Amino acid sequence: SHEILQMLIYILFIVGFVFLIKGADLMVEGATSIGKKFNISSIIIGLTIVSFGTSLPELLVNLIASYNDNPDIGVGNVLGSNIANILLILGISALINPLPITKNTYFIEVPFSLTATLLVGFLANASLFHKSTELAISRTDGIMLLFFFFLFMGYVYIVSKQKKSEFSDAEYKEMPMGKSILLIVIGIVGLYFGGEWVVGGAIKMAQSFGMSERFIGLTIIAIGTSLPELVTSAVAAFKKDTDIAVGNVVGSNIFNLLWILGLSATIKDIPYDAISNSDIFMIISSSTALILAVVIGKRPVISRWEGFFFLVAYVWYIIFLIQRG
Repeated sequence: SHEILQMLIYILFIVGFVFLIKGADLMVEGATSIGKKFNISSIIIGLTIVSFGTSLPELLVNLIASYNDNPDIGVGNVLGSNIANILLILGISALINPLPITKNTYFIEVPFSLTATLLVGFLANASLFHKSTELAISRTDGIMLLFFFFLFMGYVYIVSKQKKSEFSDAEYKEMPMGKSILLIVIGIVGLYFGGEWVVGGAIKMAQSFGMSERFIGLTIIAIGTSLPELVTSAVAAFKKDTDIAVGNVVGSNIFNLLWILGLSATIKDIPYDAISNSDIFMIISSSTALILAVVIGKRPVISRWEGFFFLVAYVWYIIFLIQRG
């Protein structure tokens, strides 16, 4: 019966991802429909409901991990998702189709995500505001991260006002109110159980394979919660909708660092382990590589070669994690 229980935990772990992703999807669908009903512009819907929606799986995993006192899973999940976003997702997308990068992306958004990474690294390591010597991302830090997050949202709002074309009105469909609310409720239920099963399974895996919870957060959970981004970017690259492929990834990184870590820390201090600094360093180097990939060469583009290089770097990083334990 112990074996059956183990199996069940692993099955639920995988089903959990499906519930997380589908739950977020249904919730976004219901919420966008309500947004449309209240005549909220597509730009705002895209920026808020849709963007927040795709980061709900990460957020839930973090909050549940933090409540269960397994914060390593949460920190690993955010840092790992960001590394997977740049190296794995952009790597795969660039292999499908070379990705042109818009000026705003490499002048403002990528530098902003770099700044966000440095900020998280600084706040996590600077025990300036803490009485204790333990490293942590404290409530005060969380509020600072959220402050920068809202600045970013302001910037994106202004940019999207100038570029009307990004979210067309046809994109979001309207449904009867009852149906919208039902979808939101089903979505929330899916997110909740999905999060519980993923975190529960991760803790069990860490215990049975003798791997650290951080490792599982950085790898399996990070890739799992980045699946929506992966699918969105790969499909966008396939359709040659390359703006979406890149914007989706960079935006998601900023969301993860500022919104998810910020909100999680504001709710409850997040203990932080100095080991995670090498992951922060990895995010900084891959973001820098992203800028370099754009600057090197005749046009601002991530070529297939560079995409391949990103994937190799990701594999190398996973090997490094395995050796780190």
